[in-house]
Amino acid sequence: MTSIESTRFGLVLMLWAAGLGAAAQFAKFSVIFPSLRELYPDAGTNLGFVVSIISLVGIVLGTTAGMFVARIGFRRLLLLALLLGAAVSAYQATLPSFALMLASRVVEGLSHLVIVVAAPTLIAQVSAQRHRPFTLTLWGTFFGVAFAIVAWLGVPLVSTHGMHMLFVAHAVALTAIALVLFIQLPKIVTTTPDRLLPGFRELLRRHADIYASPSMAAPAFGWVFYTLTYVSLLTLLPDTVAADDRAFVIGTMPLAGIASSMTLGIALLRRFSAVQVIMIGFAFAMAIGLWLGIDPGNPYLCIALFCALGLVQGASFAVVPQLNSEPATQAYANGAIAQMGNIGNTCGTPLLLAILVTFGFGGVMVLVIGCYGLGILVHFVLQRRRAALAV
Repeated sequence: MTSIESTRFGLVLMLWAAGLGAAAQFAKFSVIFPSLRELYPDAGTNLGFVVSIISLVGIVLGTTAGMFVARIGFRRLLLLALLLGAAVSAYQATLPSFALMLASRVVEGLSHLVIVVAAPTLIAQVSAQRHRPFTLTLWGTFFGVAFAIVAWLGVPLVSTHGMHMLFVAHAVALTAIALVLFIQLPKIVTTTPDRLLPGFRELLRRHADIYASPSMAAPAFGWVFYTLTYVSLLTLLPDTVAADDRAFVIGTMPLAGIASSMTLGIALLRRFSAVQVIMIGFAFAMAIGLWLGIDPGNPYLCIALFCALGLVQGASFAVVPQLNSEPATQAYANGAIAQMGNIGNTCGTPLLLAILVTFGFGGVMVLVIGCYGLGILVHFVLQRRRAALAV
């Protein structure tokens, strides 16, 4: 990949905004879940699929999305994905039947996947090498920031104007982002994509190639151990602290991770490789997790744990261009991250809940510490494989 001398930070911010729009595809349903129960009283336990079905789409098609984005072109598919997401949100504003709302979420899952594969790949392309630790760490904050924005602005909007207005606002935001990127991207990004789409056999072969590669697979294999615990700990840890501290812990944990990734994380990335920063973050998280197992319910340890995970969060995206020099291989790696991340998000909370019921909080922390240890181990092993291949 050709290195550029300067970074268009305005364009980076707009690509990050596209990520916020993608994360809001999760957040807009999560934060109004009680209202959804009132809208669809007969849905029962199936209502949860309205939130989670995007993850299921990512599990099946995550890596495939990376291949198609690389083949068809980053700019074209990103713009189409944003407009598709806007159209789906506009349709959801009509508050259709439960079955049709669920079907719309499947389509929205395709939009989400393309955005989270294309946008970070484009950020790496339009960032000077010296700025990539900052710009890709910024990208890594998109999920937490989007949830905070939707919670702060979306919930009052629904309370005042009705549920449909949240979907309208999301559609307008995605359309505006697509318009700005339509104007900005042609000036920066030139690609010569292969218009021949992969067949089924090539898709299978490419999946095998990606996950066999110690460079393309490394970000995803580390990421899955992060996502297995992130959402589940956000869900479970607040219930362990005193009632008076619960609201403080719920609001502070994700923000602490964002703050640590944008400050300490960026500082560490100036001195160490992204793989080393990921391993440092996992090591700190293991130590804090052990302490939290000894002193459960300590609100400051809960927050400190998310500070440590913030190092993993930012560096896991910064590692993609460090290990993969070409835009196509970066797209494959980002697709694998999406796939493994969705597996972790889908499986994490049910798994930790089962451990909590069976073995108590101590069992949960043993599993959490084990996940972080495996995250370090997988990066160490793949680092050794890369070194061996280089020789």
